[in-house]
Amino acid sequence: MTDRRGEEVRPKGPKKPKAAAYQGAIEAVFAILIAAVIGDLADDHFGTAPRYLLVGFAIGFCSFVLRLVKLGRRLQETAPDIESESKDD
Repeated sequence: MTDRRGEEVRPKGPKKPKAAAYQGAIEAVFAILIAAVIGDLADDHFGTAPRYLLVGFAIGFCSFVLRLVKLGRRLQETAPDIESESKDD
């Protein structure tokens, strides 16, 4: 990736990939919990059975998957190219 002057620009990403992975995993798990709690509160308010709780779990799980996919892409962009390093040896 290059900027306007033709200089190579590395994508901005975490300095420590393992820390970013743990942070992303924790954020993803909390997304499920928060959506489930909101669904449970909606069930209490509307007097429905587990309908909105299950909807909350589904929404939380979808956000969990999307968060991990974004994190994986970001870590892949910032990781050094291992294949090119091994071919040089």
